[in-house]
Amino acid sequence: MDLNQTDWKSHSENNNNAIILDVRADHEVAEGIIPNAINIDIYGGQLFMDEINKLDKSKSYFVYCKAGGRSAQACSIMNQLGFEKTYNLLGGFNNWAGKKENL
Repeated sequence: MDLNQTDWKSHSENNNNAIILDVRADHEVAEGIIPNAINIDIYGGQLFMDEINKLDKSKSYFVYCKAGGRSAQACSIMNQLGFEKTYNLLGGFNNWAGKKENL
């Protein structure tokens, strides 16, 4: 499900089972992340699939990338793998106005 920034932020903060998932590449993550996000690069190929398959399918995943395209793709892949609660951040990190952390 695609969510605008306000809804994505609100739902992720008010969900006890929320996991924030950053699917950007390492060089993009170096520019900062949304606090508490875990990073699994969607361009990692089989490594991406292996790491996704380790995740708890009962959790809610709030997924983002740089602009929203790769995270939408990640949500689609996750849904095919049996994840029922995936939420794509429309506009991605580029449009994120909330808190950011540097690694």
